[in-house]
Amino acid sequence: MSDRKIKRAIITAAGFGSRFLPITKTFPKEMLPIIDKPIIQYLVEECAEAGIEEVIIVAAPAEVTKFEDYFYGSATNIRTLMIRQGKLDRWEKVEKVFKLPKITIVPQDDRLPYGNGRPVLTAKDLVEGDEAFVVMWGDDLVLSKESAVKQIVDFYESDPCDGVLAVQEVPDTEIDRYGMVQIKEGTKNQVELVIEKPEKSKAPSNLASYGRYVLTPKIFEYLKGDATGLDNELWLQDANHKVAQEGRVLVKVVDGEWMTTGDPIRYMKSHIKFMLNHSKYGQDLKNFIKELA
Repeated sequence: MSDRKIKRAIITAAGFGSRFLPITKTFPKEMLPIIDKPIIQYLVEECAEAGIEEVIIVAAPAEVTKFEDYFYGSATNIRTLMIRQGKLDRWEKVEKVFKLPKITIVPQDDRLPYGNGRPVLTAKDLVEGDEAFVVMWGDDLVLSKESAVKQIVDFYESDPCDGVLAVQEVPDTEIDRYGMVQIKEGTKNQVELVIEKPEKSKAPSNLASYGRYVLTPKIFEYLKGDATGLDNELWLQDANHKVAQEGRVLVKVVDGEWMTTGDPIRYMKSHIKFMLNHSKYGQDLKNFIKELA
């Protein structure tokens, strides 16, 4: 068992994935592949490296069984075929899925207002008794040598606070896509405020908060069903802003590159970067790109 103070993580995987229709009519966008694994497996593996004992996946009600099939389905017919074909080495990657931390899959509470805060609030009862917990957006990847989750968990445990936001600078053209952070004057990394998707002229900085957080149950004092904000949606960043006003929330610049897979072009860019970084396929892809050029 882990001696971590932080033992649980919530992965939000309840969006419609409408930018990827029609394929997301069949399965969740978090199950889209990056090389030979679905996006969500990379997130769970980040948690495993950080010593997280339980990963809570909050899914759209209609998609719960699809995540269950992936993480728990035995697929004995495939294993049998691999044995017959003398390719059991290919099955070893499936065995790694079964050895991941405990995975609990819960349906999103659709009675709550729409927004990225809804799946987090859905999981409230599962983490409210913890000192702190991790939250991850199911379409955010981080390419790094050390797990981004491990980095923010280590950071929190070395300096306990009311929350940790992973951050990365973004260009002006991306400001209105994310929660933008202002650092408190006179401090290196304490959050003064967080503004969800501001116009460029109203952005406090180019520092974007993305889908890697350490939060405490204090978040639920502000993340409530009636606490809607921009576009009448329930935003986690609104609650983070209020926690920062009342307490001590810190930012952590993760050693790695954050990439989002939320639309086809960003997904493909992420896929290419992960492939280029792959020990088996990277060089072949580099050669192919040179040929195209």
